[in-house]
Amino acid sequence: MTEPTLETISNLAKKRGFVFQSSEIYGGIRSAYDYGPLGVELLRNVKEEWWRTMVQLRDDIVGLDSAILQARQVWQASGHEEVFTDPLVECRNCNARHRLDKLEDPDTCPTCGKTGTFTEPKPFHLMFRTHMGPVDSDENLIYLRPETAQGIFTNFENIRRTNRLKLPFGIAQVGKSFRNEITPGQFVFRTREFEQMEMEFFVRSEEADEWFAYWQEERFNWYLGLGMTESNLRIRPHEADELSHYSVGTVDIEYRFPWDWDELEGIANRADFDLRQHAEHSGVDLRYYDQDTDERFFPYVIEPAAGATRTTFAFLIDAYVEEKVNDETRTVLRLHHRLAPYKVAILPLSKKEELIGPAERIASELRKRWMVELDVTQSIGRRYRRQDEIGTPFAVTVDFDTLEDDAVTVRDRDSMKQDRVSIDRLLEYLGERLG
Repeated sequence: MTEPTLETISNLAKKRGFVFQSSEIYGGIRSAYDYGPLGVELLRNVKEEWWRTMVQLRDDIVGLDSAILQARQVWQASGHEEVFTDPLVECRNCNARHRLDKLEDPDTCPTCGKTGTFTEPKPFHLMFRTHMGPVDSDENLIYLRPETAQGIFTNFENIRRTNRLKLPFGIAQVGKSFRNEITPGQFVFRTREFEQMEMEFFVRSEEADEWFAYWQEERFNWYLGLGMTESNLRIRPHEADELSHYSVGTVDIEYRFPWDWDELEGIANRADFDLRQHAEHSGVDLRYYDQDTDERFFPYVIEPAAGATRTTFAFLIDAYVEEKVNDETRTVLRLHHRLAPYKVAILPLSKKEELIGPAERIASELRKRWMVELDVTQSIGRRYRRQDEIGTPFAVTVDFDTLEDDAVTVRDRDSMKQDRVSIDRLLEYLGERLG
């Protein structure tokens, strides 16, 4: 078994249709990617698993889909307009620009190798600016949101009132965010356009530490439950000088990417910063009213925030395996079946119509429940290898014996074990294994 490199994963992603460079026919645009037929399914499955766990299976969290464009005052109140910056340095020798806090050697330019050539660090604002309406003026200035969280805070009272929610409760959201990163890179790990999966959990201040610990464990176990290797995960508390302006405590769930440990998800205790700020700037009372105690107060907020695109990337890396089978190398994506783009592949042994017909009927029936691919090209061995490489858990082969016994051969991706299953039991057989 071989540890995959970043190049290995990016090549597989393009070769098999997971991820393409955006605007590729025009030379591509840096740090922007399009998700192909397999990638869009994998990404969708990751988001749906997050939503199922965070919203569907709980009675204390509800969902929201807020607008990408929000009033400029939102970002003034949240502090983003003033402090959402990274330290930027420029090399006087080659004019390359870098984030100072991401340089291994703060005195040496990684582009040209020169030492002592950096300018003094300057704050670089990370929010994308645009204008609403026909006139480009400061009065019409708005931002593409850099996080989904603020839409939750500005809708706090709407959602609490309409859903009659009592503490503790959460509001979850999945959506696009935008950050004008200085140095995006590592394929889809750090991009300027990405999707987030964020949840704000509102609690009493005296219960914040307990819920902070609870959500660390819950989120860590979510990755394990979907098959991620435990030794590739760790929880790292932030040092005091790392904390965001709103945080009184943050940990990162980190993944061991091909280059090193890096952030997969952040879990923060935001205290009552956001609701208090929005109440002050908007003039709207956003305090929670407790009828039982007849008191009003700003609840504390515990925020698990994960990148959907970054999480999908990590699952892709973690699932990649190269192994020897009969003196040949087999590449397999051992994706959990809930994440796999296709759950079942239907493989007629021959292109003859007498096999294509039954294969199409089986595929049509299984599509009512799962994503299915009907694959008729190349030899059966090559088709098995292709399905292994894209992570399909089961392959169903329709052969000439099928015409006699109304049965098919079902092959398991991981064990390569094969079972002969009657067609009338196929749905039940796969359902027991795929859910």
